[in-house]
Amino acid sequence: MSISDPISDMICCIKNAQAVNKDSTTTPASKLKKAICSVLQQEGYIRSFEVVEKDGHPRLKINIKYYQNKPVIEMFKRVSKPGLRQYRGGQELPRVDAGFGTAIVSTSKGIMTDKDARANNIGGEVLCVIK
Repeated sequence: MSISDPISDMICCIKNAQAVNKDSTTTPASKLKKAICSVLQQEGYIRSFEVVEKDGHPRLKINIKYYQNKPVIEMFKRVSKPGLRQYRGGQELPRVDAGFGTAIVSTSKGIMTDKDARANNIGGEVLCVIK
């Protein structure tokens, strides 16, 4: 079975794991997903992630972070989709929840937060928003 939007699949896995209070979830691994998880870990939305081997295929194990028995991630939404890509310039990047949330942006310098991209005046594809 092929997945038409792997990033949405990863987001859905994380949301489903949080809904049933699981400690971790797994999803097929890719360089893009690892970069997104790296940003999520740096921003404090997940505890950690690692690449594990299952049936000869790399899988991404994401350890969910909770605070006072509630998930740290309140909202996780895909912005740019395969059918409608969303590109923004360096100063046009969205401010999520008045700066309390984070937008993850794919730029020519790699995957980074909206704050880092805005500081470097680099635009790119807005992959997802999180708070």
